[in-house]
Amino acid sequence: MTRTLNDAYIVAATRSAVGRAPRGALRVKRPDDLLADVLRAAMAQVPTLDPAAIEDAIIGCARPEGAQGLNVARIAVLLAGLPDSVAGVTVNRFCASGLTAIAMAADRIRTGEADVIIAGGTESLSQVPMTGFAPSFSPDIFKQDDNLAIAYGMGLTAERVAEQWNVSREDQDAFAYTSHQRAIAAQDSGQFNDEITSVMVTHRGADLDTHEQVSHTTEFTLDEGPRRDTTPEALAKLRSVFAARGSVTAGNSSQTSDGAGVLILASGAAVKAHGLTPLARFSSYAVRGVPPEIMGIGPKAAVPAALKSAGFTQDQMDWIELNEAFAAQSLAVIRDLGLDPARVNPLGGAIALGHPLGATGAIRAVTLVHGLRRRNLSRGMVTMCVGTGMGAAGIFERM
Repeated sequence: MTRTLNDAYIVAATRSAVGRAPRGALRVKRPDDLLADVLRAAMAQVPTLDPAAIEDAIIGCARPEGAQGLNVARIAVLLAGLPDSVAGVTVNRFCASGLTAIAMAADRIRTGEADVIIAGGTESLSQVPMTGFAPSFSPDIFKQDDNLAIAYGMGLTAERVAEQWNVSREDQDAFAYTSHQRAIAAQDSGQFNDEITSVMVTHRGADLDTHEQVSHTTEFTLDEGPRRDTTPEALAKLRSVFAARGSVTAGNSSQTSDGAGVLILASGAAVKAHGLTPLARFSSYAVRGVPPEIMGIGPKAAVPAALKSAGFTQDQMDWIELNEAFAAQSLAVIRDLGLDPARVNPLGGAIALGHPLGATGAIRAVTLVHGLRRRNLSRGMVTMCVGTGMGAAGIFERM
């Protein structure tokens, strides 16, 4: 018996601005509080939606410990003031956690198990270090050379991709410069305004003269990553950081960051019942594994699978958000798949805008949804490589 799937619509989409870690504006903002702020903002986009109709919140987080541990999804739901009936679950697929959360929410709606679900991601690399507080690897991963990427980090995998796909240092730096230039142009023209939720950040300290605690609160509304002072000459002077004779530098790699993104997904029945306006439809999702030592090429395997599932061809993608973990892997993916560079990250990518790991997939989806509508485009894709050797891709259609 063939079962017809329901459509899963995105009816709200917003994100925080992304802060630099560990010294940016969000360094003192707890990731659960940040997520709660963005949750409230997403709910404000759908004033006719009864909060009691929300059945679950699925939230991605790549380092679910410390300030973002203890099931940050459920904690943020409660902090946001949503009804006790709204459940929450935290999922981890490293850099694809936020996109996976969206896909999981869409799947439950498409199969008829739910009608309204919150999806998104949150991450603070200011408050939780890149490898967590107490990383512990199985000694067995050192027994095979192919698995060394798990222990030795993603930078070396980027060097391997650069070597295997013949991506030069000059091309990597040029790609990084373009990322910054596109992001700055997007900021100056206000193209992020509709998607960014302003959040309040309170800094606390002590007055040494009065011995009293003091605090001041500021509004955070602008991505901190884009650098107006970046030049090709400055990028060329940076030293490689992962290999003595390598080509991967701090300037052509993604920035460590803090941020959160939230989308609300609903079935067609819920759209009608609550008077909602669909922004986009979630069409398909695919995740595939690749060798860990060349994890950056992961989208090469995931993108064709997601396209096949949705019934689209690559040239039907008007906008592609390819997470820029490293310029080396981004260029390798673009060239290997034959992607149109003009359609890839038209507003800049993670090299300029930052990469708050488990939140990135949701943040890039928010940018895509608003970008498609603003430019009157039909379809787009969010894709990224994933640590330990994976790739993920999700396809969205503008309504």
